[in-house]
Order: sequence, then C-alpha cells, then structure tokens
Amino acid sequence: MNRATERAAPWVTTALLVFLWWLVVVVFRIESFVLPSPVESVVALYQYRYPLAVNGLSTLSTTLAGFGLAVAFGLVLGIIVGSFRLAYAALYPVLIAFNSVPKAALVPILVIWFGVGTVPAVITAFMLSFFPVVVNVATGFATIEPELLDVLRALGATRLDMVTKVGMPRSLPYFFASLKIAITLSFVGTVIAEIVAGNSGIGNVMLIAGSNFNVPLVFAALLVVGTMGVGMYSIFAVLEHRFAGWSMRGGGIEFAAGG
Repeated sequence: MNRATERAAPWVTTALLVFLWWLVVVVFRIESFVLPSPVESVVALYQYRYPLAVNGLSTLSTTLAGFGLAVAFGLVLGIIVGSFRLAYAALYPVLIAFNSVPKAALVPILVIWFGVGTVPAVITAFMLSFFPVVVNVATGFATIEPELLDVLRALGATRLDMVTKVGMPRSLPYFFASLKIAITLSFVGTVIAEIVAGNSGIGNVMLIAGSNFNVPLVFAALLVVGTMGVGMYSIFAVLEHRFAGWSMRGGGIEFAAGG
C-alpha cells in the first residue's frame, strides 16, 4: 500500500459512511427530529457555530484538565505497579474493580460533593481515562527482560537508573498507545458529566437541544466532539511517531506477510 492510498483511506471511509447515513434518511423518509440528514447537521453546525464554538472550547479545556490529571496520576501509579510485584498484587485488583464501576452512576454523587459545574466533569474525565495509562505503563515496565535487569544490577545501576534509562524508554510505545485511548475516553467522560450536571459545554448543548427536539443541533454537537477527539488523537499519533517511532513496523500485516 502506497502512502497516498493510506492517507486517502480514512477520508474515503468517512465519505462512504456519510453517504450511507444520507441514503438511510432519504430511502426511509426519516424526519429530521428523529434522524437529521448530513446536510441538515452541517447547516445546524453553521447556524449555531458561535454557541458550539464557545461550548466546544469549554468541553475541550475541561477534558484536557481531566486528561492531564489522569496522565500524571496514571504514569506514576503505572511505574509503581509495573516495578513492584507487591504493588501489582495489592493494587491491580482494586483498579480492575474501580474501572468496572459505571462512571455515569458516580456523576450524581460528584454533584452532591462538588456541586454543578466543571469539577464533576473534570473528575469524570479523569476517572474514565486514567486506567488505560496505568495498565499500559505497568505493562511496559513489567515486560522488561529479567536478564537485562540482572545485567544492570551487576553494573551497579540503581533502581532509579533502571526506571529512567530502561523502564521509561521501554514503556514509551505503551504510554503513547494509552494516551490515544485515554483522550477519547476523556471526551466521553466530560460530555456525560455535562449532560447530567453541567451548565456549559457540548453535553449541555446536547441536553438543551434534545429537550427542544432540535436533533440537527444534537448531531452538530456530536460532530464537534468527534472532530476534537480526532484532532487530539492525531496530535498524540504524531508525537508517538516522533518519540517512539523506533517501535513501529512500517508495513504492519503486509510487511510481515511479505517476509
């Protein structure tokens, strides 16, 4: 597969999905208050561009705040869990149990504790996104070959040397993979909290628009969130290629099949 085809593939796929969306609306004659067409959604996107821009920036800033906390906390906890067997045994079951709890069910509790507004959204974004960071970083540290660690100990390396000079570089591919997952989950957490207990943001726009049966605006808001998610994902993909490109195999499955 040449690079031009690879770059065009997501655009072609998106165009096909939009065409299928339009075809379903036209063939089944679905009313806009049930399922708007792509054209109606884009018109709503332009018509409400200013409130969508303001609330989109609010959602983005809230998401990045929760995501930043998740990365900082998840990185530290992932290093601890991946480096110490006792920490793995003690903390991993707790993390699994916490991640299994539906975060939407916790939003009303957060409202009781912190009130309506940005704080519950930041915490929800944090809760949804820190687990992938912890797991991936811990995996990167836990998969270091014991023989390599034995050699480093024999050479007089301290545990800090092992973490900074071996563990961190080794876990970079896992870390960037977790960032791409975590940022999308952060948007999910933010929007959920804004719908349940927000007074601003894209989730609040969707709630108000849905209550007024303005479904084209709901879909326009979804387009805004999706665009921001893809944009942030792309940023981390570029950073991954820059700092962990050595771990990527150029041709994927085709490369392996070709020998």
